Amino acid sequence: MENFLKNYMLELKNVSVSYTPEKKAVKNVTAQIEAQTITAIMGPSGCGKSTLLRAINRMHDLYPNIKTEGEILLNNHNILKMNPILVRRMAGMVFQQPNPFPMMSIYDNVIAGYKLNGISVKKRERDELVENCLQSVVLWDEVKDSINKKGTFLSGGQQQRLCIARAIAMKPNVLLMDEPTSALDPISTNRIEELLLELKKQYTIIVVTHNMAQAARISDRSMFMYLGDLVEYGNTQQMFTKPENKKTEDYLSGVFS
Repeated sequence: MENFLKNYMLELKNVSVSYTPEKKAVKNVTAQIEAQTITAIMGPSGCGKSTLLRAINRMHDLYPNIKTEGEILLNNHNILKMNPILVRRMAGMVFQQPNPFPMMSIYDNVIAGYKLNGISVKKRERDELVENCLQSVVLWDEVKDSINKKGTFLSGGQQQRLCIARAIAMKPNVLLMDEPTSALDPISTNRIEELLLELKKQYTIIVVTHNMAQAARISDRSMFMYLGDLVEYGNTQQMFTKPENKKTEDYLSGVFS
């Protein structure tokens, strides 16, 4: 009965990702993610965290040798059978290194998705969209007087907030974050974490992180992956205080990293 009561934004069903026919980087992952929550994906380097994240917005389609199997249901649609361009509108991605388009202004960076997809928007609507998205990432007051300057002139933390604004401009169902603060200083990291807690009121957020303290601070639920397997998935505070699996306990206690 519980499944009928939950509002799942994303369901992974036996998801596997292979870089070569003999080796799976992600092995039969099954998980259900509720709307308007933050889910952290943790685990040592090479365990499949980013590989799983990138499967959710079909980034692996850019490489013909990578194969994704199983089902990924986003808002009840199997994205593996959809047009990848449409999927990437539904699942916005923010990367480890801030990557505003270097030749575009701050304004044009926010609405880049519309331009790249050939979506026409009237100027007044564009102006409102840019202001609203920059307000949402708490950047508007810092950049409103230099909106036509290039985004690369901003600090690292500001650039990352601009990239988040660019992602939410397309009104996605889910925001995918691949270590979004690992290249930032502690103050900028804190601002991004506060921002994510605010954004989860509107978006379902999945964050890949090496930072266990960050996962504990901001996530509702956590996944622990090891060698491509989803070892444990559950309430973050419960996992940190009473993990069910010995491997999870070893990882969280620093036995291996």
